[in-house]
Amino acid sequence: MISAASGIQGQRFSQPVDGPTALVDLPGAVRPVSSQNPNRKKVLFVTSELADLVKTGGLGDVSAALPRAMAHLHDVRVLIPGYRQVLDSDNPIHIIGELGGHAALPPCKIGRMDLKDGLVIYVLICPELYEREGTPYGANNGRDWPDNHIRFARLGLAAADIAANLAQIHWCPDLVHAHDWPAGLAPAYMHWRGSRTPTLFTIHNLAYQGVVSLASCPELGIPEHALQQEGMEFYGKMSFLKAGMAYSSHITTVSATYAREITTPEFGCGLDGFLASKTQQGLLSGIPNGIDESWESSTDPHLDHPFNIGDWQGKAVNASHVRKLFGLDESTGPLFAVVSRLVYQKGLDLTEAVAGFIVENGGQIAIIGRGEPEEEQAMRALALRFPGRIGVRIGFNETDARRMFAGSDFLLMPSRYEPCGLSQMYAQRFGSLPVARNTGGLADTIEDGVTGFLFDESTVQSYEAALARAFKVFAFPGLLNAMRCRAMAAPFNWCQAVEPYAELYEQLVAKALGKSGKV
Repeated sequence: MISAASGIQGQRFSQPVDGPTALVDLPGAVRPVSSQNPNRKKVLFVTSELADLVKTGGLGDVSAALPRAMAHLHDVRVLIPGYRQVLDSDNPIHIIGELGGHAALPPCKIGRMDLKDGLVIYVLICPELYEREGTPYGANNGRDWPDNHIRFARLGLAAADIAANLAQIHWCPDLVHAHDWPAGLAPAYMHWRGSRTPTLFTIHNLAYQGVVSLASCPELGIPEHALQQEGMEFYGKMSFLKAGMAYSSHITTVSATYAREITTPEFGCGLDGFLASKTQQGLLSGIPNGIDESWESSTDPHLDHPFNIGDWQGKAVNASHVRKLFGLDESTGPLFAVVSRLVYQKGLDLTEAVAGFIVENGGQIAIIGRGEPEEEQAMRALALRFPGRIGVRIGFNETDARRMFAGSDFLLMPSRYEPCGLSQMYAQRFGSLPVARNTGGLADTIEDGVTGFLFDESTVQSYEAALARAFKVFAFPGLLNAMRCRAMAAPFNWCQAVEPYAELYEQLVAKALGKSGKV
């Protein structure tokens, strides 16, 4: 690791390119190497999280998995802010470029980090914006940083600078793929500059929009013509998320059902009309996420006892570990898991309301996660109400979470909305059957009565009806194990999910070059 202010340049190291590894001098030019794939594109992946380095949710997982899954098809490199967690990751960083400031956005440096598997990370080094204790978005007290509009506008502008080759890093993308509101100004700055490089914008959660005051326009260098209904204006304010949607070449979201839902008032968060218009123009589509190959119950080193399909005794060993970890009594009843951000969206109040029903019927609940203080306190209170039957751990630990998926019989996901969701896929891969709301990606990845249980209404009655079905299945081991087998065999790997993205990249670049290509 190097200090962000060290200014170290010209480091010599191996750099992966399109073909054999070449030893090059930085910041000297990289000689182009021919590729066997004539459709191979250079793609800049702009994100605020990467699971290898820093994450708060599913965006970090997707940002780590999708570029790797795409590596055999396209040259995908990641741009991420230089948070303290990134700089302290023990991965060497070499300064390869500098960017000037704009309006109130400060100058910054571009560092290059090469992960062991060859994934290239461009690190936006700006100590005054990113080197802080806390999460990517706020302090450890749960409050957002007041200058987030500056911090993430700087990220968007850096992406635009790289696309315009202003960073002089000897790699210029054919396409920029920006993710969620923190990267929303990347397509916008590119559009305002007249860039011809196509952009793809992916919505991971429409509810988080990056809304700021119109008074921030001068700080961010936003042109006056952007403050209109078809631009980034949002009910008298500005939305980073809307900017990404308004100025990108195409919009995706992370499941087909969610792509339809967000065009309705119930799920559209005030943008349903805007998104319905994009759908009518053929500019909005849904591509489901996948999960990486590490989610394999027979080989996962995190598990107390790896197990194969059909090895239910091995699954029981993990269940025993989870019960001990959460202070639960020994039991032959079903074990329910909650692995979730503790926020209103996840329907935790519904789980709180049905907890008595689960316990009365012989079930236990293990809960892990962190989030809103009110939700955290509600979960702690729930454990106090049912000692030995409900256990709670505030925080997150990858090993504990994986063992919970492996040891539980059922996963509780009563989300009010769920753009895609990854936990239900993780659970199924480890033989835990989701009990989930019939919405978004949950509807697309759970086969009701076959690999899990879906309920339609966000009510206690609807939820309890699905739980009653789960208890009935648990009483018949043959049926339970048949459902487990189907769930564990479900095709959720990124190898199935990556092709639609790869094709869309090629189509957008072809369209930008004026070639035939339908998006």
